[in-house]
Amino acid sequence: MTEVMSSEPAPHVGEAHSGGIGQRLNWLRAGVLGANDGIVSVASLVVGVAGATTDTPALLIAGIAGLVGGAISMALGEYVSVSSQRDSERALIAKETRELREMPDEELAELAELYRARGLSEATAHQVAVELTAHDALAAHLEVELHIDQDDLVSPWQAALSSAVAFTLGALLPLLTILLLPPALKIPLTFIAVLVALAITGTVSAQLGGSGKARATLRLVVGGGLALAVTWLIGSLLGTTGMV
Repeated sequence: MTEVMSSEPAPHVGEAHSGGIGQRLNWLRAGVLGANDGIVSVASLVVGVAGATTDTPALLIAGIAGLVGGAISMALGEYVSVSSQRDSERALIAKETRELREMPDEELAELAELYRARGLSEATAHQVAVELTAHDALAAHLEVELHIDQDDLVSPWQAALSSAVAFTLGALLPLLTILLLPPALKIPLTFIAVLVALAITGTVSAQLGGSGKARATLRLVVGGGLALAVTWLIGSLLGTTGMV
């Protein structure tokens, strides 16, 4: 049987060569951050309240309030942040489109200079600029000059939804743990569950960012443990003094 060889090189395993990378990374980033915030903030809240009182309705009210308020806050924050980024990218695209229309020769020279600065010879840089301009001048300038893909702009709605859902899922862990366990086990097992969850999200975050897993995980676990300890101590002191 004759084997048909493709003339196009196959992409390396683990490398992204398709469109939509910015959208997917944006969704994953917002999701991981939202989950971490949900775990830490709601866990700190309910552990702090549990340090002052073991009353289940009080814990439930505090936890739900923290969950709902935090999810809305995360969604709004992501929406505003990503909307600003997308508006800036659209403004840059409009500016580049106008410049290509009004001064094409200057833009061609600029593109050639950008490639020359990357190490190409003057003749090769000019030829590359000419060919890319003939193919898609705007895309060439956006990629080399501004590092923007006009077909892959980030979505504020996607980031907001991802962040809110992830925050809610993360917040449910400490909330359900502290509500469903017997009083004597509420705080210690909530500590354990939260630290394990933070270790998992730290590993995932490092994997997405390509950084060292041990350092990223340790930062989250230590930071989360410190937050839990401080809020529990404050709640205990307030409960002891009768201020709650």
